[in-house]
Amino acid sequence: MLIELEVAKFPWSPWLAQIRTSFGGTAVRWCGDQTAEPGEYHVEWTVDEEIAWGRNAKPAVGVGPGVRPGGHCVVLRGRLDLTVDGAAVLDFDGTQILLDLADPLPEGVAGTWVELFIEREKIALYEVSP
Repeated sequence: MLIELEVAKFPWSPWLAQIRTSFGGTAVRWCGDQTAEPGEYHVEWTVDEEIAWGRNAKPAVGVGPGVRPGGHCVVLRGRLDLTVDGAAVLDFDGTQILLDLADPLPEGVAGTWVELFIEREKIALYEVSP
């Protein structure tokens, strides 16, 4: 996924990236080059938190991808799907983010638009080649 990046470091946290996309922006953990200049980067997203329906995953208000700050967390909006082997994947504007589930999803949730509420330090961006 192509994002607009400005890297910032706060003394009490890991490297954070202030990012902008065509559908929103927020700050998340940056695992790329710590000397990266502001600009456009192709990135891969990872989520290092178990997804539990009703706790940090809920039906989306609206449709379409989205990313925004949500207090102490980041809100990701995408379409939640299951792979053939039962793994959960968030389709985030064509980018697939693999998710770990705390429990099986409720009936009828797969294929719907959802919002994930994830602590910003548990979302990471890795720079990838286009």
